[in-house]
Amino acid sequence: MPKKMYIKSMLNIKRNILLNPGPATTTDTVKMAQVVPDICPRETEFGNILAQMQDDLVKIVHGDTKEYTAVLFCGSGTINMDICLNSLLPDGKKILIVNNGAYSARAAEICEYYNLPHINMKIPVDEIPKMEAIEDILQKNPDIHLVYTTHNETGTGLLNPIREIGALAHKYNCVFTVDTTSTYAMLPIDMEKDNIDFCMASAQKGLMSMTGLSFVIGKIKFIEESEHYPKRSYYCNLYLQYKYFLQTGQMHFTPPVQTVYATKQAIEEYFKEGEDEKFSRHKMVNETICNGLKKLGFKEFIKKELQSGLVASAIYPDDKNWDFDKIHDYCYERGFTIYPGKIFDTNTFRLCSLGAIDVSDIEAFFKVFEKALEHCKVAVPVKYAEGI
Repeated sequence: MPKKMYIKSMLNIKRNILLNPGPATTTDTVKMAQVVPDICPRETEFGNILAQMQDDLVKIVHGDTKEYTAVLFCGSGTINMDICLNSLLPDGKKILIVNNGAYSARAAEICEYYNLPHINMKIPVDEIPKMEAIEDILQKNPDIHLVYTTHNETGTGLLNPIREIGALAHKYNCVFTVDTTSTYAMLPIDMEKDNIDFCMASAQKGLMSMTGLSFVIGKIKFIEESEHYPKRSYYCNLYLQYKYFLQTGQMHFTPPVQTVYATKQAIEEYFKEGEDEKFSRHKMVNETICNGLKKLGFKEFIKKELQSGLVASAIYPDDKNWDFDKIHDYCYERGFTIYPGKIFDTNTFRLCSLGAIDVSDIEAFFKVFEKALEHCKVAVPVKYAEGI
């Protein structure tokens, strides 16, 4: 059984349960880690914290620190996508984006903004890609250098088979890059076994820290090769940031100091809880969410066997009294945050299992959620039109 680490707040601060896909509910000790003496981030003391953090971030995904490194940036998760796509493409080559959700679609938009040659392999958002279709594209396009996809499409909760995609990428001598923003430090990831050359995440998600610090974890040899690739951005260049830290022990531009201290504490708590225990806790929270939705009659958008186990995407019921905003507000006023879906042609809402929460928090949520439905006069169990 996972350790029950997150009970009553030690501080005189209201404890909100965030069921949105990030930022996540944090522990009091992570919050308090931000309260430190003021320090110039150019001091050696601060640089030592960053250097240890680099190693720890690689170890979380079982990377060898002699082969992989973590490059830190100030920004939200999207900055990582920008960095990898614009920094890792040689001249005369192109990118294959395996796209079955909002976040891989965002990667395609980044390619469009930079005018990066790419193939946008669009797949229905409730399906995983067929390996033979990916291989067909790779066979017909020998100039593909970078294969990119999203591990957990947070807009739906669909989990992509990254190990299999990565194996195909390597078969055709491509670099494999994965957006693991919503799986890092939640689902077990192994850089070598999962065939990942680059992955990425942000402090406020699986690490349960604060917003403002993001990082790309990748193979050092590929980062160093990228020195000779076209320079498409100054702030968002992977090699430039890597080289600057190597030479100075500092981030190139001003880091989010307080978030770094919070993340240092969050990493310590990650290792204390343990990879397997943390994964088990998230899984149990997700199962409790799915069971609660089922009890109330809600249907999930993604088939169970394709789900990540971190996001439940529920379809709006066919009830004239259903009003997501009113139900959101009712829950929010009582300390629970729910989140709208991110699917173009289907109305959904999401309940996510990341953060410093446990099963008892979800049980408390469903008591409030059921009262919200009653308050809005939504019939329970909820109803759907025939065929949905």
